[in-house]
Amino acid sequence: RNDVPIDQVIVDLLNLEVQTHGQMLRFRCPLCYNFHTATNQETNLARCFDCEKNFNPIDMVITVADCGFVEAVKILKDTIDQ
Repeated sequence: RNDVPIDQVIVDLLNLEVQTHGQMLRFRCPLCYNFHTATNQETNLARCFDCEKNFNPIDMVITVADCGFVEAVKILKDTIDQ
């Protein structure tokens, strides 16, 4: 889950709608659709402050792609292998 940066998952893999504020990446939350979000490169997590939900790369893929854990890991692995 830490081999693919969360920003890359959000922007390149899942093509979520994003906004940048200075150096901060905000993304449209796949649960509540708000932009009150942020990512943290040190922890490789994304957070929605409205939903109070943290996403690691696997969680984000599961949520957006509506798939299970094993499929999400395969999607991320395929991203690394490219």
